[in-house]
Amino acid sequence: MTVPAPPFDRLDAHDLARELGLVEEIEQYLAGLPAPVLPPAPPADLLPGPLPGPYGSVRQPWNHGHPLPGRSLLDRLVRRPARPAEVTVAGHLRLTSRYLAEAGWTQGALWDARGRVCLLGAQTAVLAHGYGTARTVRRARVQVMEVLHATGRPVPSPDVWNDRPGRRQAEVHALLERARARALSLGI
Repeated sequence: MTVPAPPFDRLDAHDLARELGLVEEIEQYLAGLPAPVLPPAPPADLLPGPLPGPYGSVRQPWNHGHPLPGRSLLDRLVRRPARPAEVTVAGHLRLTSRYLAEAGWTQGALWDARGRVCLLGAQTAVLAHGYGTARTVRRARVQVMEVLHATGRPVPSPDVWNDRPGRRQAEVHALLERARARALSLGI
């Protein structure tokens, strides 16, 4: 003789779990687990990019977090380029470092056949992609020059500093970060 299956469609699973004492047992187990220890998060403006999640990080484009410059209807009607996206001087320096990291770095030319760029080439590319204005780039270059002179490296331009033999890409990123920090402290 076979026994019919219980009518699960009429059974309240939560009430059954409570009757069997499973809810209390699970709550006691969860209460006994140690609390997760998370390191304190640095301020958002000091982060180089998105925070990694519990499963790792996702590669982000160099312009992540900045709006894409888009042509308005009027821009399309009169066939003019899109208005540049507003970027602070500190934002321009950050985008320059990101672009340089993604495209690669070179010396002695604005860009090479592989698409790598120098410091000025990265600033030009950020401007050409519609972020900021020529005035923003000039002000950013002033901040870079101020950092170079303040750290005892007087050169006629950041490009001369970029093209010196023995220069490394990490030094260029460090210079851009110091200039960005200076621009942030000045509120520009």
